Amino acid sequence: MEYNSPDYQEYQKKHIAHWDQIAVGKNKWGRFNRYYHKRLLDVMRFIIPPGHRIIEIGCGGGDLLASLEPSYGVGIDFSKEMIRQAKENHPDLHFVHVDAHELKLKDQFDFVIFSDVVNELWDVQAVFQKILDFTTPQSRIVINFYSRLWELPLEFVRKLGLAKPLLLQNWLTVEDINGLLSLADCEVVKNWEEIICPIRIPVMDALINRFIAKIWPFKILALTHFMVAKPCSTALNKPELPKVSVIVPARNEAGNIQRILENVPDMGAQTELIFVEGGSTDDTYGVIERAMKNYFHREVKLFRQTGKGKGDAVRLGFSHASGDILMILDADLTVPPKDLPRFYAALHSGKAEFVNGVRLVYPMEKEAMRFLNLMGNKFFSLAFSWLLGQPIKDTLCGTKVLWKKDYERIVANRSYFGDFDPFGDFDLLFGAAKLNLKIIEIPIRYRERMYGTTNISRWSHGWLLLRMVFFALKRIKFI
Repeated sequence: MEYNSPDYQEYQKKHIAHWDQIAVGKNKWGRFNRYYHKRLLDVMRFIIPPGHRIIEIGCGGGDLLASLEPSYGVGIDFSKEMIRQAKENHPDLHFVHVDAHELKLKDQFDFVIFSDVVNELWDVQAVFQKILDFTTPQSRIVINFYSRLWELPLEFVRKLGLAKPLLLQNWLTVEDINGLLSLADCEVVKNWEEIICPIRIPVMDALINRFIAKIWPFKILALTHFMVAKPCSTALNKPELPKVSVIVPARNEAGNIQRILENVPDMGAQTELIFVEGGSTDDTYGVIERAMKNYFHREVKLFRQTGKGKGDAVRLGFSHASGDILMILDADLTVPPKDLPRFYAALHSGKAEFVNGVRLVYPMEKEAMRFLNLMGNKFFSLAFSWLLGQPIKDTLCGTKVLWKKDYERIVANRSYFGDFDPFGDFDLLFGAAKLNLKIIEIPIRYRERMYGTTNISRWSHGWLLLRMVFFALKRIKFI
């Protein structure tokens, strides 16, 4: 699209003059907007860790960009005065005086920020399409914009001289932005609301904005919508095929080893099986060791677990995996190995970045899951869907699949949550959500055990999961 129409040029001329004027009086308005921008920064820091390549569209004076501590930071703005101030205040960053509609860059960025700027853009879809030129399928687009519910209150506050004046706004809704992103070949990972109280009120502001603003029905009163999106990943389906590592934690599963070796299908360029035996009393380790000799045509590894819990076994297996894609298969075979290629296809196609199995869709075999286990899973699926901001129907299904490079990022970020999860399911789910990975769930038909008994205790493990809910409230939801 060529931006040479008189309407567009007049629109931009007015807005540039307006923001040049705002820049001159920046300190005046800063007094009244300090708390609001501090809260925005807290949320942005949760989404964007330090040390990434970041570009901010409509950067203003560059304060937000600088506070995020990028390894390489670029700010663009159509206000010449804003860019002048940004360069003066943050000489270690890069600032470009350019209209977002005409932006051309050769660099690529991990994060693209639109903070309170989409309501100012002449053509939002066109700008969203522009950013595809300097992003990758792993990049994340972070957007925050005012709720239309606040249109009249904000206008009233501005007439009182308590906030900086604005020209006519687009006043887009979440549905509008979602649609425009889709048209621009981007997809939303998650969205949520922030900030009901935009001014400092000791004690009350933290209570309202960190807690009450996240709970229905109060969240509909929030001032700001947040969205995290990503470029569509169809380009990930490359000609070269990745290697797949299937990690099989096995404790007292001697009777299932033969079936695993026979039934795990070949996927990608090559498939390796990694057994991690965890202190069995039925000679599971010996059975695996002997069976490996009969399956010399398969790449099979065996490790003896030194720690405790499935989570520890999964981590050990992942640490020895040589594949590009990591899969978990429970040795009880309640999830059929023949379903694994569907998980592989979802990840390799780029439709998902983290694939989680779901046992709660298709009818189960009679003894596959006891009633109280089923009710517990349904409760936790609702709780964690709310906590993580993405639909999570079954948190405890053992089959999970992700790229090794993303697992390495989860490991690097693990200190944020700590070592709290003996199962390993929530370590991966929390880590994926914190990295804003696109989580997709695939229904599977959950089978009865053919050998042995479950290693899960309903009551002690259920209590631990409940503790995890409260843990996640603090570390993910109420930030």
